[in-house]
Amino acid sequence: MTQLTSKHSNSPEDDLPNQQRQAATSSLSAKGSQVSKVSSWLVPLAYALGQYLVLPLYFRRVDVIGQEWLPKSGPVILAPTHRSRWDALMLPFATGVKVTGRNLRFMVSMDEVKGLQGWFIRRLGGFAIDTLKPGIASLRHSIELLQQGEMMVIFPEGNIFRDRSVQPLKAGFARLALQADAGGITENKLGVQVVPISLTYSKRFVPWRSSVQIRIGKPLEVHHYCTGQAKQDAKVLTEDLRNSLQTLLTESCEALDLSQP
Repeated sequence: MTQLTSKHSNSPEDDLPNQQRQAATSSLSAKGSQVSKVSSWLVPLAYALGQYLVLPLYFRRVDVIGQEWLPKSGPVILAPTHRSRWDALMLPFATGVKVTGRNLRFMVSMDEVKGLQGWFIRRLGGFAIDTLKPGIASLRHSIELLQQGEMMVIFPEGNIFRDRSVQPLKAGFARLALQADAGGITENKLGVQVVPISLTYSKRFVPWRSSVQIRIGKPLEVHHYCTGQAKQDAKVLTEDLRNSLQTLLTESCEALDLSQP
């Protein structure tokens, strides 16, 4: 029988965000853009199917460690490693409404929002960005979501990688986080937090009855990196995030008795 476990303590932040605000529709304002929103009926249905049917049937064991680090309010960017298509189901299970009271807003590539799949992604809170030529409108939409206090998911490595070491992170990730935080209206900036998350599967191609460990690390507070030197700030934030991800990944590999890389 599949074991779904979570190891966490009470979060220091007890106030849950307004659920009506979390379910509000956010639109992309550019010409030819598509609507991104959180469906009030599809999200609970999809997450329930994933948690109680799909994951228990397919996986032998799913362990989640470190949920006490997940902020329950304020702008957050979840920054997970990307090892499988299963990541899109694992993250809501480990960090979503059942855990934090918050919906996840996934940033995805343009080729993932086509056809029927795109219809579901957009109604599950996802929105598209051209990874080769990021448009101003989609980047603005990302910043607006953070300014509204949403919890976003951005895979900083970009693509799926099957090996067990953290790949070089995309430079645009840190720039986006820094730009969003600088848009705050208080002296303490917006208060964006970046949460490193490692997803480690017992088998590289995740066959049936695999095990997975999801390890969540201490958030990085973006305002600590805002010194006014944009390139250097982005470089330091990127390095610290990569080091945090590598530490989490190494711990999970040891726990699953996996060799590296």
